[in-house]
Amino acid sequence: MTPTLWPDDAQLHALAQGRHGDAFAILGPHRMTDGRWLRRAWLPGAQAVAGMVRHPSGSPLFGGLFGADHDPAAPLVITWGDGHEQALHDAYRFDSQLREADRWLLAEGAHLRPYEALGAHPLDVGGVGGVRFAVWAPNAQAVSVVGDFNGWDATRHPLRRHPGAGVWELFVPHAGEGDRYQYAVLGADGVRRLKADPYAFAAELRPGQASVVARLPSGEPLDAARARRSAPDAPISIYEVHAGSWRRRADGGWMDWDELAATLLPYVADQGFTHLELLPLHEHPLDASWGYQPTGLYAPTARYGSPAQFKAFVAAAHALGLAVILDWVPAHFPADAFGLAQFDGTHLYEHADPRQGFHPDWQTLIYNLGRAEVANFLLGNALYWIERFGVDGLRVDAVASMLYLDYSRDQGQWVPNPQGGRENLEAIAFLQRLNATLGHERPGAVVIAEESTAFPGVTHPGGLGFAYKWNMGWMNDVLRHLARESAHRLWHHDELRFSLMYAWSERFVLPLSHDEVVHGKGTLLTKLPGDAWQRRATLRALLGYMWAHPGKKLLFMGGEWGATHEWSEARQLDWDEAAAPPHAAIARLVRDLNRVLTHHPALHVQDTSPEGFAWLRHDDAEASLLAFARQAPGEATVLALCHFTPVVRAGYRLGVPHAGPWRLLLNSDDAVYGGSGVHPGALPVEPVPADGFAHSLVLTVPPLATVYLTHDA
Repeated sequence: MTPTLWPDDAQLHALAQGRHGDAFAILGPHRMTDGRWLRRAWLPGAQAVAGMVRHPSGSPLFGGLFGADHDPAAPLVITWGDGHEQALHDAYRFDSQLREADRWLLAEGAHLRPYEALGAHPLDVGGVGGVRFAVWAPNAQAVSVVGDFNGWDATRHPLRRHPGAGVWELFVPHAGEGDRYQYAVLGADGVRRLKADPYAFAAELRPGQASVVARLPSGEPLDAARARRSAPDAPISIYEVHAGSWRRRADGGWMDWDELAATLLPYVADQGFTHLELLPLHEHPLDASWGYQPTGLYAPTARYGSPAQFKAFVAAAHALGLAVILDWVPAHFPADAFGLAQFDGTHLYEHADPRQGFHPDWQTLIYNLGRAEVANFLLGNALYWIERFGVDGLRVDAVASMLYLDYSRDQGQWVPNPQGGRENLEAIAFLQRLNATLGHERPGAVVIAEESTAFPGVTHPGGLGFAYKWNMGWMNDVLRHLARESAHRLWHHDELRFSLMYAWSERFVLPLSHDEVVHGKGTLLTKLPGDAWQRRATLRALLGYMWAHPGKKLLFMGGEWGATHEWSEARQLDWDEAAAPPHAAIARLVRDLNRVLTHHPALHVQDTSPEGFAWLRHDDAEASLLAFARQAPGEATVLALCHFTPVVRAGYRLGVPHAGPWRLLLNSDDAVYGGSGVHPGALPVEPVPADGFAHSLVLTVPPLATVYLTHDA
């Protein structure tokens, strides 16, 4: 190299504009052909640098020639404009800290854990502490990292480009944990955009838009015993929670994870739920999106504390016997300028064609799942939450919107697949790969689809491969049915029983979720007709029916006591109402339903098999009554009788599969649950044929009630 101290004017101008795509060619130490060292540093705000001179133009480029015995790793001794002196290691004297194997896997879109390579990782390199920043932006002209460590100056730390991988990377000495940062991305279109790190492990609370340097959480080992809690033959009862509105501090502020661990977790365990499901915890700018429009997919939201606090929360849940499920959002992302949209000046993460890349319902952007690096970003994220925080599974949001190219689109507003069909083949392949990958890497991790159509094989090994699917049909039918006046229900009896026609076509979760108690829909209780007593009785009967019906259970917070105020993310639940006797009585019923579910294998062991279910009576439309048996080999049978009219029916004969004796297991009309206290009676079994059985019993059917009977094995 010719010992020319200064680069040409064009390169100098590019540095000054933060537009130089190869800063390492100019900055840092360079060995001359004569053995000497040439060093250059771009240091805005510096007055002088020991052994170096300022560029004659007065720009903040400093250069110097040093002897052959000079140590290029020596720090720069800088005198800043305010007169203070500081020794700083030069970012441009460090080799790349990104392994070649990582670069190759990232280029292939085949890195199982891309978050280990990309993002901001605190490192110690040769005794020098700093942060390795790495970001995928293949079409960018230049990328700089800006942050607390460099005065947010886009000219200070241009990143090194790895062309084969499309990755830009730099080790920045003296940056550290807690520093805020963003990437200044000079796009292919010539526009510079400030972007949050797609792989940031922490982020600022809104309205801040910066990422925050945080260490990658240590991995959690696979717990095979805990994985069994989500198996098809396990009792699964899920309490769905929005962490910011379950309960708040006295001043109205959000509880942090430590406070939620001390309050929420014991409550959920005491209520007998087996699983806790949290609405999305990805960082997001809009509270009213509830996390479903994330800008930081790898960053647990700062609303409730640090990533370390969240990890401790998960561990505390496990200590109480609770499994933790996170809502996960791979279907779309918001168009906020600091997020993924047009990340490198091109449609990098999203489809360029708005017929494929824009979601008309939510005004959001749709991931281009046909791009290997984008699919890799999402697959790595799924594994990240499960491996690094120890969560037990994911509930995948808006799967239906992913499966169909014409979802919420009129003719001409969507692009058919190569076969001319409406199925999104790239999304289907992605979901299959997701479930296969998690099944291989984390056996027992439960992955649940929120899927509202009749797409075949959602939970089949040869289909999409999910563990469970939300049964939206059951939810819609039963809520529509029970919203009718009781006298009208007999004309719509199929709404109550139709779900049993397809109950084993998939492995189902029965959801009474947050979506049903918001945006003017009222609450579970206020959807129901009649006076206050009838509403509470109907809700109790519904909950009893739900817990007896084949399928795992999910109930959104507040539903367990029959809340009367529609849910809002902006305030806590009404705990004064929850403590009132009529509502506390409903919560007691839910607690007992969970106890019965857990302790009676007939209600869960064959949950996903028709052998676990037998009709006793399904055609008594006049009484709006269903009766069926739940059973498991070698276990006590449980009969469920679900009655949805406010009439006491004495002397009701019901065929039973065993001669007797039968005993009462639970009655939702019991006075302890706020009911009228009508008792089914002595349950005499007689050799009188009924309902296809040789024996039958006679009971009094309580009004608007579900009754469980059991026969010991």
